[in-house]
Amino acid sequence: MKIRTFGDNLWQLTRLAVFNAYLVREDDGLTVIDTSLAGSGKDILQAAEAIGLPITRLGLTHAHTDHVGALDELSSALPEAEISFGERTAQFLQGELALQPDEPQAELRGGFVRRETEPTRLLAQGDMLGSLRVVQSPGHSPDHIAFFDERDGTLIAGDAFQTQGGIAVAGVRRWLFPLPASATWHLPTALESAQDLRALNPTRLAVGHGRLLENPAEAMDRALAAAEAALRG
Repeated sequence: MKIRTFGDNLWQLTRLAVFNAYLVREDDGLTVIDTSLAGSGKDILQAAEAIGLPITRLGLTHAHTDHVGALDELSSALPEAEISFGERTAQFLQGELALQPDEPQAELRGGFVRRETEPTRLLAQGDMLGSLRVVQSPGHSPDHIAFFDERDGTLIAGDAFQTQGGIAVAGVRRWLFPLPASATWHLPTALESAQDLRALNPTRLAVGHGRLLENPAEAMDRALAAAEAALRG
């Protein structure tokens, strides 16, 4: 697992070149955001050990397998850590895949897997996970959330955007890396969420797949324009 440091508080952990998880520094230790593929738990724990801080929190952006793969591994190794994710994510992890009546009735896409870990805390719009503000951002999946670091403007966007193969809003295909588009549930909702995330004016865009972007406003605007064009057909 490759480790890159950004600013004072963020580490990007990359497995197999394209699957990212993150560690975020807090006063009392580290927050893990997403757990990558199954079998990644040991590498994430070793990364925290190399940084020299304990893992005190774990959060998830959504329930796709490449983001929750090592959830059970990490929760077993970290019995005192706060485990936090949204209510819809909790339902998906329990195998409850039915759409709710108020959600667009589009086909679910991407790999959903059951996990035994239950949250110690359910997250909702505006909640704080350490220094990270929860931002509901459905579209790639119904349960998707992003995390905005109030200290320095870093946006951990999960799969609401990708940069692998070129920046794109979830659901807009980049042929060099089509996986996020193929796994996206509802492009119109994904575009609305991406617009909300862009309105945060992030100073740094950290995504589930691809390199981190500093000063990402122009790139995000290009991705939004391409998504709008894709919807117009």
